[in-house]
Amino acid sequence: MSSHHWIKIFDNEQALHNNIPLGKATSFVIKGNKICIAHSTNGVFAVADRCPHNGASLSQGFCTEKDEIVCPMHRYPFDLKTGRTTSGLSMNVLTYPIQIKENGVFIGIKAKWWEV
Repeated sequence: MSSHHWIKIFDNEQALHNNIPLGKATSFVIKGNKICIAHSTNGVFAVADRCPHNGASLSQGFCTEKDEIVCPMHRYPFDLKTGRTTSGLSMNVLTYPIQIKENGVFIGIKAKWWEV
C-alpha cells in the first residue's frame, strides 16, 4: 500500500497557475492539515501553513527567488524544498510532495500508521 494519500487539488497544471500566480501562495485544508502551496520560480511546493516560530500563516507571506516562503509576521524564510529555516531562530516546517500529472495536480498526505 501507498504511504501517502494523493489528493487532487487542481484539475490540471493550467488551473494551478491560474489560481496561484508566480511568487504567491495560498492555503488549503486537506485531511485536517492546513497547507501552504507556493508557486516559486522553480516550481510549486507545499509546506505546513503555520510558522513554527509564532504561528503566522505562511500562505500570507511571499516567495523569494531562492525558493523560500517568508513568514509575514517576523520575516523568517523557509526553504520550500526542505522545509528548513534559512535564517532566524525558528524550527523547520513540514513539507508535502506535489505531483503534476495529465489528470491533475495532486498533493501527498502521509498516511497514518493504521491506514498503511
